[in-house]
Amino acid sequence: MTANAAKNFSRPYILVAPNGARRSRRDHPALPVTTDEIVRAARNCHAASANGVHLHVRDADGNHTLDAGLYGETLAELQRAVPEMDVQITTEAAGVFDVPSQFECLQQVQPEWASISVREIARDSDLVPRVYALCADQGTRVQHILYDMEDVRLLENWQAEGVVKADQTDRLLVLGRYSDGQQSVPSDLDVFPSSPHNWMVCAFGAQEHVCLAETARRGGDVRVGFENSLTAPDGTSWADNAASVAALVETLGRIET
Repeated sequence: MTANAAKNFSRPYILVAPNGARRSRRDHPALPVTTDEIVRAARNCHAASANGVHLHVRDADGNHTLDAGLYGETLAELQRAVPEMDVQITTEAAGVFDVPSQFECLQQVQPEWASISVREIARDSDLVPRVYALCADQGTRVQHILYDMEDVRLLENWQAEGVVKADQTDRLLVLGRYSDGQQSVPSDLDVFPSSPHNWMVCAFGAQEHVCLAETARRGGDVRVGFENSLTAPDGTSWADNAASVAALVETLGRIET
């Protein structure tokens, strides 16, 4: 799916996160909520050069859910509409779901790719090894979500103990938190140690693209979209997710030259 930049700069893998667990159309009228809207957003983002989509699904009331049926329906529609795109499902708890629910989601959906927050899974120490063993057994690629060095150390301990399998190495570094007014800055990257494995970054606020451009310079992959930021560097709102992707691609192109 993805290979980090080598000695010479090359454009990173671009994963778009079009909605997330917390935002609604009150935050932005173009935030995709229904299956049709998510598929349309993915298609438009792919046309703007996104490689994959980070998938959240919503229930009938527009709330974050880990419902396996909704995941299955949306995954099938995405495969039909944009078969070239990779799809990563989220297992995010978002303050709603416990670890057994996250485990059940992975078990029922059997996705090709999933993101897993180490601090969320750590809430149930008995289930931690079962989560990673399940992913290994069913061929689900894991991307570990890390917010700070405490998360990094936790992951490294699990790797040393063999709880996390040898090939489960991908990381998503989150620059900041899901909170009102969060504004990430490029220096937030310095909190995290370098890694020889695939790593990706997402960032919040008006400097999202600035942070992602610095990530690309350092050889990382990038996640962009309305889950993390609705605004351009000048503070104006993006028209939609595809507009943000297109602008990021333009920024990365200036790095290439």
